[in-house]
Amino acid sequence: MPATLSTAWILLLIAGLLEVVWATSMKASAGFAKAPLTVLTMAAAFASFALLGLAMKSLPVGTAYAVWVGIGAVGAAVLGILLFNEPATPIRIGCVALIVAGVLGLRLTA
Repeated sequence: MPATLSTAWILLLIAGLLEVVWATSMKASAGFAKAPLTVLTMAAAFASFALLGLAMKSLPVGTAYAVWVGIGAVGAAVLGILLFNEPATPIRIGCVALIVAGVLGLRLTA
């Protein structure tokens, strides 16, 4: 169990970053056709879920899950734009900014 609330938030941050890794490596694996990227996807997903579970020992489930998903969604969207030439339209960037605002709001009110 995380010793402190700040430890739980650090675990949650790492879990969210690992979500970005598995989502991005899943895309890059071309439907699990590339073995090394498939292994990376599975390992990062497992580690992400494990750390999320540890963080949830100290954080409310709604807050932890929303922040985890938010980090993953924003990170995947940014890397999609940078690595996979996905569109960076103003409305898309605005929606990503709203996710960031929601995650920050949850962090500040937790």
